[in-house]
Amino acid sequence: MNKRMIFMLAGCAVLFGGIFGFKAFMGKMMNNYFDNMPVQPATITATEAVADTWAISIGAVGTVTAINGVEVTSQVAGEVERIEFDSGDKVKAGDVLLRLDDRADRAQLQALDAAAKLAEQELERNRKLYDKGSISKSTLEQRQSQRDQAVATAAAQRERVAQKTVRAPFSGELGLRQVDLGEYLTPGAPVVTLQQLNPIYVDFSLPEQHLSKMAKGLKAKATLSAWPGERFDGEITALEPGVDASTRNFNLQATFENDDLKLRPGMFSRVDIQMPQSEDVVVIPRTAIQYSAYGNLVYVVKESAPDNNAEDEASEEEAEASPEDKQEKQLTVVSRFIKLGRERGDLVSVVEGLEEGETVATSGLLKLRNDATVVIDNSNTPSAKADPQPDNS
Repeated sequence: MNKRMIFMLAGCAVLFGGIFGFKAFMGKMMNNYFDNMPVQPATITATEAVADTWAISIGAVGTVTAINGVEVTSQVAGEVERIEFDSGDKVKAGDVLLRLDDRADRAQLQALDAAAKLAEQELERNRKLYDKGSISKSTLEQRQSQRDQAVATAAAQRERVAQKTVRAPFSGELGLRQVDLGEYLTPGAPVVTLQQLNPIYVDFSLPEQHLSKMAKGLKAKATLSAWPGERFDGEITALEPGVDASTRNFNLQATFENDDLKLRPGMFSRVDIQMPQSEDVVVIPRTAIQYSAYGNLVYVVKESAPDNNAEDEASEEEAEASPEDKQEKQLTVVSRFIKLGRERGDLVSVVEGLEEGETVATSGLLKLRNDATVVIDNSNTPSAKADPQPDNS
């Protein structure tokens, strides 16, 4: 009985040992196969890092403001009798916008004009009497003072009548009407906004370290999200003489022509101040850069010799083949971190990490890794255009 048990256990050990051994052998063979399985090269587009000369510019963000912009109000109280404008109208300086009921004021003006006229007549009679010696000089001076007071009172009333008519203080474009016929306006009540839009300002600020570089007349270019792809030309026309102690920034103002009225007060604007100097840079397309939280990198294309083992196995065939049939060098990529500089259109300048003439991948970056084999196909390359160079003349 014991011998039969031993033979059974030995048989089970041999059987299971064979099964596990076969599985281990198969796993090793599969791992070897996958480790040595040929990887298809990734197809990419590539370009060389090139040298270029870029004008130096300083960027900032600002706000578009009107040269003249007010909320037109009434100086005196009164009931709206006539509205002589529509929302959005273009007006000239002095155009009538609104008339308030001024009948009572005009009636009082007539009474004051009559009193001033009577005072003038009294003064003339007293001058004749004074010339004849019938009255004293003090009496004449008293009559002259009364005449002056009557004229001044009438002039003040005439101004009050004039204030019943609201006029445009300067030429520009009106906003939305904020009053209605028959409405009673109090002094300072808003009537309509008025903006002078051409030319127009862009106000912005820069850190104090740029103060020595700024001067009136420097060229400025503005871009706005409301008009993508468009650049507006202007120049710096004013600098704040002091620096804000809380932010250490100083304020500047650039003036832009606005014939087409695309720039509107309150718009957000990016401003580039064009300096007269330029710098030499190495540039690559933006599509060549893989942005990440730990740094920006590119894949540099390198040439590598084919596998030596493969060469040994095929040495006799290569010896018989013509030079055109010999295997070309393989292309591989190596990731490299770089430091980026300024941007112009689709191009980015590289401050560190890349030399002129080195080839970088410009598409297919997500499927690349270090030492990956690649094939370059530039039949459909991404856009790589720069913005026009600024005119610093």
